[in-house]
Amino acid sequence: MNDLLANETEREDDAAPIAPAGRPSHPYRSFLLKAGVGVAVIAFLLWHFDARPVLKILPRENLSWFAGAVLLYVAGQVMSAWRWQLLAMVLDFKEGFGDFLRYYFIGIFTNLFVPGLVGGDALRAVYLGRKSHRMGEAIASVVADRGIGLLALFWLAGVMALLEHSMLPANVLRPVVGIGGATLAAFACAPLLAKVVHLMPRILRRAGGIVLPYLHRPQSMLPAVALSLMLQISLAFCQWMLARGLGLGTPLYVFLLCVPIANVFASLPITLNGLGIRETAYVLLLGLGGVGHDDAIALGLLWFAATMLGGLTGGFAFVSTPAPIAVAGEA
Repeated sequence: MNDLLANETEREDDAAPIAPAGRPSHPYRSFLLKAGVGVAVIAFLLWHFDARPVLKILPRENLSWFAGAVLLYVAGQVMSAWRWQLLAMVLDFKEGFGDFLRYYFIGIFTNLFVPGLVGGDALRAVYLGRKSHRMGEAIASVVADRGIGLLALFWLAGVMALLEHSMLPANVLRPVVGIGGATLAAFACAPLLAKVVHLMPRILRRAGGIVLPYLHRPQSMLPAVALSLMLQISLAFCQWMLARGLGLGTPLYVFLLCVPIANVFASLPITLNGLGIRETAYVLLLGLGGVGHDDAIALGLLWFAATMLGGLTGGFAFVSTPAPIAVAGEA
């Protein structure tokens, strides 16, 4: 998404957000590198803790619990599409919820095959921008949607870390609470940040300029924040369901604590969709809640499979929605 922002800001017209023509293979090299790192981390975990118990655990998963987790994940994506619509309405987009729902699911489907989040986020911005002939504002709504999702993740992780601080070592508690507190302070100071965007370094000035309407009116984002918090809680509930499917009796509050923190680390752009990073965090964090290493790795792999299946549901929107058509003035 950073490449998308840079390209868009460089142009004075509302051009489609595409990568520079001179480096077409660069995103795919990054994709392969991140996928390779993720697979390597998984391989190391399976080697270090012995793959055989994990492979025996996976077939224990109850298909009803697994299907329920996939359905709840898909419902969460519907909620995310609503969040995106609310943020787009701040910029006076008039498109109906059906449009946002289709474009959002096209995005999550595209993310299964295109490198990183850039592919899906860029594509839904293109669909919305070309339908409304407002590409710049469409990109801003997608950036705000992604940003609010991360902020809610950081805040929920920080709050749960404070509530259950006795379970966490200091080297986990401090950064999680620190990130949550720092991002909450930045959100509260958004109107002040809006006034100094023009003084920031170039890369920050570009990003800040795109989301400037949201910085001026942070209160307009509160409904989207509430939906994001509900979404993060539902994701923890999904993984509690997967644990129940494995026959684990781990309490729900352990997942409400560990899943957001694990997702904070998994959000770092190191591997493909957090593959490997999330499983490592599960081993460390869920272990504090009494979950064995083998069960934690199995849960991580089951969650990866559930999200992949959930993403495939976007294929219906992808094949049934007409491709966006470029309008005059777009490159």
